[in-house]
Amino acid sequence: MNRPEQEAAVRRIMARGAPRVPPGLCADAVRRGGRLLRRRTLARRLLWLLLCAAAVAFAVWAVTARPWAEPPSRTSPPLTGW
Repeated sequence: MNRPEQEAAVRRIMARGAPRVPPGLCADAVRRGGRLLRRRTLARRLLWLLLCAAAVAFAVWAVTARPWAEPPSRTSPPLTGW
């Protein structure tokens, strides 16, 4: 298709007018959008809750296990009887 043919096709499409929209389409779209928004909000809240629970679990583990402390040396025997 060359440029004049494309322009003529576009003009024919624009001259036709807008197609009819079903009467309940807007209400369905609003209902679906609300449902989608509620699901996203719930998912976001659950992910934040999971992140907070993981942070608390890590903090509790770190306090009890103390991974930053150096473990006692086991290579030499204890000095007793000096």
